Amino acid sequence: MTRGVALLGLGYVLSQFFRAFLAVLSPSLRVDLGATPEDLAFASGLWFFSFAAMQLPVGWALDTVGPRRTAASLLLVGGGGGAALFAVATQPLHINLAMVLIGIGCAPVLMGAYYIFAREFAPSRFVVLASIMVGIGTLGNLVASYPMAIAAETIGWRASLWGLCAITTLTAIGIWSVVRDPATPEGEQRGSLLGVFKIKALWFIFPIMSVSYAQVGALRGLWIGPFFEDVFAANAHQIGWATLLMGIAMVAGSLAYGPLDRVIGSTKWVIVGGTALNLAALVALMLFPDSGIILATALMAAVGFFGATYAVIIAHGRSFMPPQLVGRGMTLLNLCSIGGVGVAQFLSGRVYAASQPAVTAQAPYVMIFTLFAALMAAGLFVYLFSRDAGE
Repeated sequence: MTRGVALLGLGYVLSQFFRAFLAVLSPSLRVDLGATPEDLAFASGLWFFSFAAMQLPVGWALDTVGPRRTAASLLLVGGGGGAALFAVATQPLHINLAMVLIGIGCAPVLMGAYYIFAREFAPSRFVVLASIMVGIGTLGNLVASYPMAIAAETIGWRASLWGLCAITTLTAIGIWSVVRDPATPEGEQRGSLLGVFKIKALWFIFPIMSVSYAQVGALRGLWIGPFFEDVFAANAHQIGWATLLMGIAMVAGSLAYGPLDRVIGSTKWVIVGGTALNLAALVALMLFPDSGIILATALMAAVGFFGATYAVIIAHGRSFMPPQLVGRGMTLLNLCSIGGVGVAQFLSGRVYAASQPAVTAQAPYVMIFTLFAALMAAGLFVYLFSRDAGE
């Protein structure tokens, strides 16, 4: 079981990498393929939408055939195949298709691990295990920052993608070989998606789940690169360092939220406090977009740290789910999270395009930060009416 969870964790590292590496490659893809920031926002959005669209089928598969076959097959075909297609891309359309495939391939790995946690561990341990898994997986963000910039510069982005194709393929084969599906108790009734929707407590969690990761995923996955390039004339190395620091903050935030839940004794108010601080960092980016690369990097890191509430929100929702609805319930929450990033990417791309020609270099990004702050505030308002776990 330990080896299987470790391989699912490696798959999640790859998932985090693939959702974030476009920001570092943006200068190279602009030169080699003519891909604009709007093109990359669209491609990034497609990754999140294909990932989100797979969540309901993945939830059914986890409850029906188990995490081993679900995660291994999709990661092999989608993840490995998509990386190979990206490596031979000659135009933005090819990047779009590759990101769709990679999104499909990455869709089951984290939920596979969460399914095992939910089935084989007590609910009180779920939030800590979930936070640790996210913290480990977020290391993919670190690899997608400065190390990826160095790799793209030394061996080229195409060779880097071929290497990722090989790693993804081997990981999928490993998952198939060593992951053990949790046993289903004899006589357990079958769950359904309708049963998840009947849980009224989840309706106050869906909105915050939809926006909590949206701005983190969109900024780290794409906009931090063009923002630093256009406003501060940053080169690939500087963008790599900024994304690296934001990635470290995301890892630290994920690991901090798990224990904090037990210390404070309230899942809800941990999420409320973290979201409020995240919103404050977004507002600061709106008000001081051109006050220097150091301040901008610090604020991006603050967004990454305080925005790492994903695992705690999943745990909050998990506390209201009966065993037979765990697979479908958690993947539905994950659909909200990843789908929210996809919507944010598409909307931010439209906002960027609508602000052209820009009055100032920072003007399009102020509009993007404003969009993300408004979405976050709306989600937080609805969540304030939610029930805490155990109430």
